[in-house]
Amino acid sequence: MNDAVHSQDLPDFEGLLRQALSPVDPPEDLANRLEATLTSLTDLAAEELEGWELGAMRDPRNWTRIARPVAAVAIGGAAGAGLVILRVRAGRKHRRAGASGTLDYAEQTVKAVADEARKLLDR
Repeated sequence: MNDAVHSQDLPDFEGLLRQALSPVDPPEDLANRLEATLTSLTDLAAEELEGWELGAMRDPRNWTRIARPVAAVAIGGAAGAGLVILRVRAGRKHRRAGASGTLDYAEQTVKAVADEARKLLDR
């Protein structure tokens, strides 16, 4: 009897890896759900900051209450940046098709980022 392991006895690791690492398409409504969530977060952060008074921070007893506004700025800023990226990314095919070259495409993308950020700040 031969002690050598036959290749048919070994699992097909390459096939298993190929199957495990195959691309998975995200749900079709993922972008819409993500945009709605990010919009909600920016709105909540803005509401939190509207009620906060900078003048109240002159009193040291109020310094412990700074955590909520700081969290609102951080969360709102991150959600807003994500929202801008998501919206700019959604229009990339249109910009690429209309661009005359790489530099034009880059300029259009920078303009789209500025426009989306301005829209977000104007709300």
